[in-house]
Amino acid sequence: MSQRQLRIGRIRYLNVLPIYYPMESGVMGRDFEIVYGTPAELNDMMARGELHASSASSIEYARNADQYYLLPDIAIGSCGPVMSVLLISRKPIWELEGETILSTAQSHTSAALLRMLFRDYLKVDVRYETGSVTERLQAGDLPTAALCIGDEALQLRSDGRFPYRLDLGEAWREWTGLPFIFGVWVISRKAVAEGCFTRDPATLFVRAKDWGTANMEQMVSMAADTGYLSKEDMRTYFRGLVYNLRRKEQEGLVLFMQRLAGAGEIPAVPDLVFYDHAAMVPPECLTERDDD
Repeated sequence: MSQRQLRIGRIRYLNVLPIYYPMESGVMGRDFEIVYGTPAELNDMMARGELHASSASSIEYARNADQYYLLPDIAIGSCGPVMSVLLISRKPIWELEGETILSTAQSHTSAALLRMLFRDYLKVDVRYETGSVTERLQAGDLPTAALCIGDEALQLRSDGRFPYRLDLGEAWREWTGLPFIFGVWVISRKAVAEGCFTRDPATLFVRAKDWGTANMEQMVSMAADTGYLSKEDMRTYFRGLVYNLRRKEQEGLVLFMQRLAGAGEIPAVPDLVFYDHAAMVPPECLTERDDD
């Protein structure tokens, strides 16, 4: 059976550097293709069949679990302050009643979490509009409050024009006591059914994650070169991130989906169905590298 080169999606944020640098640098070989985009763009590419495996917003899995398998033991989340999913505000958070929050279109999960926190945890009634925070600021049109994610959040977290902040990862942890999983890694069920890949995606991603987290000081130095944060702050940033999808992380993910369902944002809570390379592909697809 002929093999296909694995096409994988990569969000353009520093938080996934420990997972993707080993792939981009050649440490994990080069028999795969990396495609770049925002979380929302990668979700759309997966839905259109343009990628085989990718990071995906947690809400994308919640909405379309029948199209995907989860890759085991890999995720992106936090167990406390996440620093890069941040509400910045010109007014105290408790005084935002009746105000409009500018919400990024780049991450559906972060926007859903923001709505959930204001509605069910903070119990502050606000309105939302979608748009680019950076473009609004460049135009001199300062929103009262704005949801920022990724590198944009790292840049704006100390902006004096917005003295009040709500870290969404920290708020979730205070509310539930559980980690929050912003993104998971998935593989298309259709792609699995269509045949062999040059690499086992589950093995590739977990090995890359293990290499990146074992060489975290190198990741910190590379990330600090962007100038967003000092080296020490970048070290703190990476220390607060979660890259595993084990029992506690799965509990946090399921609770998020249960609350999405309770709010009518998804019809039902899907099962967590994990990809099993050995069980799901024909024996002729297995390679020596996969079995190492």
